[in-house]
Formats: sequence, C-alpha cells, structure tokens
Amino acid sequence: MTSTQQLQHLYWRAGFGPRPQDLAAGLNPRKALRQLFHDSEKFEPLAGPALSYAEPQGAVMTDPNSMKPLPVPGGQMPADPPAPAGASVAPVASMRPRAAFRGGSLAAGVPRLRRADLTPEQRKMQNQGIREAFANMSTAWMDRMAASSAQLREKMTLFWHGHFACRVRQPDNALSLHNTTRQYALGKFPELLLAVSREPAMLQFLNNQQNRKEHPNENFAREVMELFTLGRGNYTETDVKEAARAFTGWGYDGQGNFRFREREHDAGSKTFLGRTGNFTGEDVLRIILEQPAAATFLTTKIYRFFVNEVPNPAHIEPLAAAFRHSGYDVADLLERMFSADWFFEPANVGTHIKSPVELLAGLRRTLNLRIDNGQPLLGYQRALGQTLFQPPNVAGWPGGRNWIDSSSLLLRLQLPAILFKNAEFAVALKQDENDIAPNQTRAERTVRPGAGAHLPLGPLQQLLGATPAARQPEQLSTFLLQVPIRPENLQLVQQAAARQEPAEALRTTLVSLLSLPEYQLA
Repeated sequence: MTSTQQLQHLYWRAGFGPRPQDLAAGLNPRKALRQLFHDSEKFEPLAGPALSYAEPQGAVMTDPNSMKPLPVPGGQMPADPPAPAGASVAPVASMRPRAAFRGGSLAAGVPRLRRADLTPEQRKMQNQGIREAFANMSTAWMDRMAASSAQLREKMTLFWHGHFACRVRQPDNALSLHNTTRQYALGKFPELLLAVSREPAMLQFLNNQQNRKEHPNENFAREVMELFTLGRGNYTETDVKEAARAFTGWGYDGQGNFRFREREHDAGSKTFLGRTGNFTGEDVLRIILEQPAAATFLTTKIYRFFVNEVPNPAHIEPLAAAFRHSGYDVADLLERMFSADWFFEPANVGTHIKSPVELLAGLRRTLNLRIDNGQPLLGYQRALGQTLFQPPNVAGWPGGRNWIDSSSLLLRLQLPAILFKNAEFAVALKQDENDIAPNQTRAERTVRPGAGAHLPLGPLQQLLGATPAARQPEQLSTFLLQVPIRPENLQLVQQAAARQEPAEALRTTLVSLLSLPEYQLA
C-alpha cells in the first residue's frame, strides 16, 4: 500500500473518512495517528438549548422512587428533596457538570410526570417534546461526527454507544449516559464501566432501580457480565445471583443523581467468581476486571469494530495482555492497534461494511458537505437500521453483514442521488412497538428528500489538480473507494460524465462513484 492509501484506511477506521485537505497536509500515517490522538484529547459534552426537554405544565409531578405526588406551582420549581438516610452521591456523578448534560425543567430538579396523570393533549405534547429532543440530540451528534476534528473520540464514542446499548424514554438521562461515554471514551475502562453503571439511564433500562435486598433483580448484573465485560461462558448463574445482591441499593433520585440506598442493600457475605466477602457493586466490577477473560472479551470486540469482523487470535492475545497490563487504557490499546503493521494488510482494508451512521457521516465529512436540514437524514438512518439513542435491544446493533439486505442496499445506492440531485425517493418507515408514538400514519412515517445538501467542488478540484478530465474518474475512485474499482464500473462512470461541462462532469462522476456497491466498504 502507498502512504496515501494507508492514510485513507486510517482515517476511515479511526474516524469517518479523510477529507481532501487531510491528504493534502502531507502527513505520514504515524504523524497522522499522533494528530488524531492530539485532536481528541479534549472532552466536550454534547450540549445546547435544543437538546433540552421540559415536561408539559399543569400536571401532578411524581418522585420515581416513592411515587408520591409533588405539587408544581405555576412556573415554580420544587426544591431538591433531602437525601434519604445512608444515601450518598457517587463521586462520578458529583464531578459531572450537570448543566452541560441536561436542560429545561428537568435540569432544575423537577421529577417526572406520571403518564397516568396527563391529559390526552399533555400526553401528545410530551411525546412530541421527547421526539424533538432525541432528534436534536441525534442531529447534533451527527454534526460532530461529520465536522469535528476530534474524530477518534467521536468514533470511540460510537463504539461505546453500541457496547453500552441503552434505550430509555427520558432524553435527559439518555444524553447524560452519552456524555459519560464521551468523557471516558479514550480513558481507563474501569472508570468508564463504573460511571456507566451509575447512570440513571442504565439503572432504569436494566431494572436495577428495582434491585433490593430480599428481592434481587438479576438483569443488570447479568448484562454487566454477559455484554459489557466477560462474555458468556466466563461466569455461572450463581455468579449472576451473587452479583445482583452486591448491586442492591444502587438507584437514582428524581433529579437523575445516582444514589446508594444503604437500607436496600444486601450486606451479607457473597461468593462471586471464586471469592467470598461482603462485596459491594464496586467490588464486583473490580473483581470482574481482574479476570483475564475481560481483557480478551473487550479487545476482541474493539478489534472487530476497528480492524476486522473476523478476529485474528495472533493479534488479539498480545493486545489483550497489554490492555490488561495498562490498567485497561483504551487509548493505549487503540494506538497499538492502529500502528501495527497488520492493520494495513489487504485482509483488513476495504472489508468493513459501513454502518448507516458511518455511511452518512462519511459522506458529509469526506466531501465537506453542508446540510441545511438534518432531519431527513435521521429518517434515512432509521430506514437503514441504525437510529442513534434507540438501539434494538441491550445487545446493540449486530453490525457486519446484518447492515445489508435487498431493501437497505437499494436505499444506500440511491442516497447520493437523493442528496446531490434531489432525486425522488420517499421511504415509509416501519412501525416500531418501542417508538415513543408507535401508532403513526403512513404519511407521518414517510421520509422525503429535503436535506438541502451543498457540495463544494473546490476541495475535490484541488485534490485532482492538473489531472486530465478523462482520468479524473479513476483518480477520484482512489480517494472515494477503499477497494480498486472494477474496469467495467470505471467505464460506466466515464460514460456518464462524458460531454458535460467540467463542474457538472465532476458532480456526475461523484454521484456515480458514490452509488457503487464498493462505496459501502471502508
């Protein structure tokens, strides 16, 4: 591979693709990798007024733990309730700049409305507000993926978004979980795991809010081991039961703060993964990460996301050992992975099927595309099978070949024409019983073109330089495609752009190349 080809491969795997200006910077792959890490050092939470959510006014508010009604005078916010005896706020939660994570009335400390107390009109307003908040969160994140220089942090946050898959109705809790994974995305995994385990969204989604002594709920403990740390076969059903006892008392209050409720915690002796003691939830997480299987499980999953769907044991074993030795330092693992000679081997290049998010973010980034309205893109994202903040289940999106079927491939191939030529292609989204408002009409579920895409040709023209018009399709294919273009496809692209004035020929060439099946690979 040439140095340019290695750069393109690195930018696609560690981010959302190279821009023409990235290739013109003259960096070699090693320097580009250092730059990627440097640009991703700073943590910036996803925040803004449009991401805020406020409950409809004029209804009874309830505490999610006691379910006792709390009166809400007109426009006046109730004071935070006192912490129960023995309760403590986790250091992770207290360190967070809450104003950056939440907004609207919920940020001021208002408990949630009980759905049964809403009028039909208030319920409709609530559903609309929740939908808008999630749509704005997703749009804001897609903008970051496409435009941010912190590409590695964005890509790793997307990985954790699927790894710690969580689907809740409350936008503020979902955003808080997102910003926690964003903050610790490139740090030490034990810190990330503890922070995620204390997030209200995760505690609610996996039912740990109902986990109390004498009545343990095993859901959270099971998924922590099966999906987040160890994988099946590395723990027993007894370990699940004992871990669930350790997590009793872990919950959150009406303001979305983690609370440890000592009176609901099982303080008895527990035997977990071969060790016995009066273990707490923190102890369980620590013991889990002492198991060699945890480093292997996590390394394998990260390898499959960034390198190849088929793990190579000769690569995994030394990576996992180094990962564990480093204290589960994610940045160190990624640096070892991206700087290895085998990362650039042919078997790992152009073999990754882009997820819908990678496809859409990559189109925008590599072409410096400006979008007037990101909402239609969210509809296409959903039609292709990946809606941010709404994973199909706790296992997340399956990925790989699961992204492609006959209907999704057709939409993928027509997306460039939809974006750049305003082609007519309306998509009626499927009903989803987990939707906030599942009983929408077909017209309400139909997505039509209207993103308002603006494609600047200047960066691409600079990339082409003095390349003759006849050779421009081949030159552009080496930039846009991570696999060599087939001769018959190149001929079709050349024919489509023939006898057009230069700017239109370039635009036609772009659409033709982006509409090839090869563009679905990175």
